[in-house]
Amino acid sequence: MQKQSLTSLLNITYPIIIAPMFLVSNTKMVIEGMKSGVAACIPALNYRTLEELRASIRELKAAKVSGGSFGYNLIVNKSNLKYKDQLQVICEEGVDFIITSLGSPEETIKAAHHVGIKVFCDVTDLVFSKKVESLGADALIAVNNQAGGHRGKLDPEALIKELNENTSLPVISAGGVGRKSDIDQMMLSGAVGVSVGSPFIASIEAGVSDEYKQACVDYGAKDIVMTQRISGTPCTVINTPYVQKIGTKETGLERLLNKNKSLKKWVKMVRFYIGMKATEKAAKHATYKTVWVAGPSIEYSKAILPLKDIVKILTHNT
Repeated sequence: MQKQSLTSLLNITYPIIIAPMFLVSNTKMVIEGMKSGVAACIPALNYRTLEELRASIRELKAAKVSGGSFGYNLIVNKSNLKYKDQLQVICEEGVDFIITSLGSPEETIKAAHHVGIKVFCDVTDLVFSKKVESLGADALIAVNNQAGGHRGKLDPEALIKELNENTSLPVISAGGVGRKSDIDQMMLSGAVGVSVGSPFIASIEAGVSDEYKQACVDYGAKDIVMTQRISGTPCTVINTPYVQKIGTKETGLERLLNKNKSLKKWVKMVRFYIGMKATEKAAKHATYKTVWVAGPSIEYSKAILPLKDIVKILTHNT
């Protein structure tokens, strides 16, 4: 069955979404992405207030160009206390698409479709993919084991194949893309497009420190490790000396508290809050507490470049 392409779904030139990255993504990146013919997405949690979120949407609507598209990412589980208000603002203002993560997208899909917004859902397996399909999702963001941040367990080709064979939704592959040949391989495997994050950390427009950007140039795929010390959920980071010092496993106290069903939710919320604050400090300022989230596709980041040049590297043979 022929599935709708990402270029058709979002009216873009190239089948690429610049992935939503906590602390990294901003309106400058999205505007440059739209000018370059791709879609781009920002985590709603990158904005402290609803007024800031609303202002960013209006800025992007004013800057939108033909061949570009923009959206926002919503964390839809209970750890995000701002979720419902963020959804309301996004639906009131209007965007091209929403990407949901870490929870049921049912409420988001209903609200977004009511105002003509498409909803793509992060998935890592077939079970959840079929669930979001039944809820009316417009496409699947297939998060594989090469993704940065909270990644999946299956390799890209296996995940794309499984989802294509068992669902009717378009599959957008997320993870393992650092070159044009990687995109070509994902498309040959049956994806309708790709979601690309880590290579864009080393862009001039990215909203993080020069140290973070340079780390994505200096380190490579072999330097990416999985840690439970940030959000409580396994997450990929650059294996800096500080990460090596603090370790990547839960503490004994955290393991003990997580076994208590009545406390588990609150432990995760506290862990998430503490971890995000630490990550924010490292992302924005030079500090010895370097916890930098990234995926193995930083292997191909060779310099800090304008975002439009990174899009060219991904879309043209060089």
